[in-house]
Amino acid sequence: MKTYELANEDKMPALGLGTWKSKPGEVYAAVRHSIKTGYRHIDCAAAYGNEAEIGKAFTDAFLEGDVTRDELWVTSKLWNNAHLKEDVRPALEQTLKDLSLGYLDLYLMHWPIALKPGVGFPASGDDFLSPDEIPVSVTWAAMEECVDAGLTKHIGVSNFSIKKLKALNANSRIKVQVNQVELHPFLQQNSMLEFCQKEKIVLTAYSPLGSSDRPAVFKAQDEPSLLENKTIMEIAAANNCSAAQVLISWAIQRGTSVIPKSVNPNRIEQNFQATSITLNDADMQIIAGLDRHSRYVVGEFWAMPGSGYSVETLWDE
Repeated sequence: MKTYELANEDKMPALGLGTWKSKPGEVYAAVRHSIKTGYRHIDCAAAYGNEAEIGKAFTDAFLEGDVTRDELWVTSKLWNNAHLKEDVRPALEQTLKDLSLGYLDLYLMHWPIALKPGVGFPASGDDFLSPDEIPVSVTWAAMEECVDAGLTKHIGVSNFSIKKLKALNANSRIKVQVNQVELHPFLQQNSMLEFCQKEKIVLTAYSPLGSSDRPAVFKAQDEPSLLENKTIMEIAAANNCSAAQVLISWAIQRGTSVIPKSVNPNRIEQNFQATSITLNDADMQIIAGLDRHSRYVVGEFWAMPGSGYSVETLWDE
């Protein structure tokens, strides 16, 4: 398994199991099966609402000898309603309790968006805290203290633009080590990849298969399908593999980590097998031509009147 080295020489496996949209009652089996298959990287988040069940899977996997804690890389994320300095550590401690872990390998700021404490998902602009009220630098400083306390080994961000990464790193004691963003052939983010490689920030791809099972409220009509794209399917046929395996292999060969979600045992295994597939230069060049800067997760749900945020300022585009 390819790995990426972080600041203190810890190594993050390139392939991880994503758990967004993995329902309670399904995620336990998915995590257990993924670990038995060979996955050593599990991506979680408090906002997914399933960390307690994932924690049970970890506990049982450790007890049954499937894996040791040191062999497993676990990522989780700080939700938007815990950005105030005094709320960051309690949020991480709750995640650790839910996951039945003593520490995380990586803790990410889920979005550069702040909600008022107690707000799960906003109903109006009144549910937000503006960037002036709670700058991400304040939240980051509290995350740095969590590293000092041994609650997480590494910290990073998610859904940050290059502009926001530069601003945060300019004044931080601990530099951003990972940025998790939407990344796939329709949204290749070449400038972001180049910047992160230069700054030694590991770039992680979420929704690498197109996230076709996300809630309908987050979908656009007639959005393009990655898994049914003619070019991807032709490359899959030529390599005797699935379209999903092409997308995963492509992501890893570009130098990113990738976290496809699945609760289907066969697909979990097939996704893992993608780490053994190598696309040739011609395949990679053909896929490079598919870029259309098209997002599946646009982020318009943060652009409510009075929120202080817009899609343009979110992505700085």
